[in-house]
Amino acid sequence: MTRAQVLANSRRWFDDGHYQALLKRRVAQPTASDQPGNNEVLKAYLVQEIAPELTASGFDCQVFDNPVAGAPPLMVARRIEADGLPGVLTYGHGDVINGQEAQWRAGLQPWQLVVEGDRWYGRGTADNKGQHTASLSALRQVIDARGGKLGYNVTVLLEMGEEAGSPGLRAFCEQHRALLAADLMIACDGPRVHAQRPTVFLGSRGLVNFSLSLRSRERAYHSGNWGGVLTNPGIRMAHAVATLTDAHGRILVSGLLPPPVSAEVRQALAEVNIGGGEDDPVTNPGWGEPGLTPAERLMAWNTLEVLALGAGQPQRPVNAIPPSAVAHCQLRFVPGTRWEQLADLVRKHLQAHGFDDIEVQVTASSPATRLDLKNPWVAWTMSSIEHSVGKPVTLLPNLAGSLPNDVFTDVLGLPTIWVPHSYPACSQHAPNEHLLASVAREGVAMMAGLYWDLGDAASAPWFLRA
Repeated sequence: MTRAQVLANSRRWFDDGHYQALLKRRVAQPTASDQPGNNEVLKAYLVQEIAPELTASGFDCQVFDNPVAGAPPLMVARRIEADGLPGVLTYGHGDVINGQEAQWRAGLQPWQLVVEGDRWYGRGTADNKGQHTASLSALRQVIDARGGKLGYNVTVLLEMGEEAGSPGLRAFCEQHRALLAADLMIACDGPRVHAQRPTVFLGSRGLVNFSLSLRSRERAYHSGNWGGVLTNPGIRMAHAVATLTDAHGRILVSGLLPPPVSAEVRQALAEVNIGGGEDDPVTNPGWGEPGLTPAERLMAWNTLEVLALGAGQPQRPVNAIPPSAVAHCQLRFVPGTRWEQLADLVRKHLQAHGFDDIEVQVTASSPATRLDLKNPWVAWTMSSIEHSVGKPVTLLPNLAGSLPNDVFTDVLGLPTIWVPHSYPACSQHAPNEHLLASVAREGVAMMAGLYWDLGDAASAPWFLRA
């Protein structure tokens, strides 16, 4: 069988409804990892849904308890054709966020796949069930087409806690380095830059979630009786937050700024346009770091956001000076940022501005990663996808959001290639989540092309090693 025949078969397989049937069954499983006591449902997804498909393709599947007590299980499936062959690791997650059932529009619900033209609605369609279904289905097409002989080994790592911050993933990979050994990691998650434009990204921005808090007293006091003689935590918190960025979102804490944008990254982002798609929000040209394009501000710079700000009772204000105030903030950052020192940097910045009464606490963090744009796998992947779909591919140095990519780069030492099959307006993590069938169909074909090309001795970089 030829490469062209495999791609034609993958498209026909999609058009005959097989992908939709798989996704319908998987969406129906309420695999929310942010719901307490849901581990049996999460394990069932691995054991009853994913393992049979992979076993039929010659994989040896193992489900492991999480190294973190009470955290969701993980599955490793290995297909070893021969010792000494090169290997690819692919990753996905079968968990989703909570359903938010009451917030979906009429006619939709999170645990049922509803098809409305090109839009297929349901929790997990975009993140990540639809994406790993495309990838694993394409892999099976290629295994069958090559008569069971890929010419390389494959390991699948599927976790069930990504939406809860991937608890235990790093420890698991540290404990099972030999089991997960490979030469390359290819995974599918995140959105394309535009629905019509295939996209490849090489890492992700990191994040630090942190909270600023101030408690001036134990209870509220009447604003008429005590206003003017008691510190108002809400006012102090508002002024403290205002020292972190200017009124247009430019970061004012010098220690939280990234290195200058490199020429390579500028070149990669030069023709990347942000927004403009159906349902995309209208971007604000004057927001963020001046002198950068929107793509550079989003993928090559750091951003500091206030996620929530509170004092008193916003839903039902009373005539009282609140006893406390809080601001929940987030830094998204690129490689080279001193993110590990964020708490000290913010604390010293606030103290220098007279806010030594504000406490700073980091609540979550993950590192930033970015594969060298000159790595041979980058050009190879772009060429393979363009060959499959017949149109240009957008290269992003990194995703603007965050993924546990540092586990694969830092722990397993792998070059990482991400090929997303979603789009920015998919309502990921929100009511009415959906994927575009046209993007999923194209995704199955491009992944089939990639898995086919990985076994081509005249093409894949691992066959060119000295």
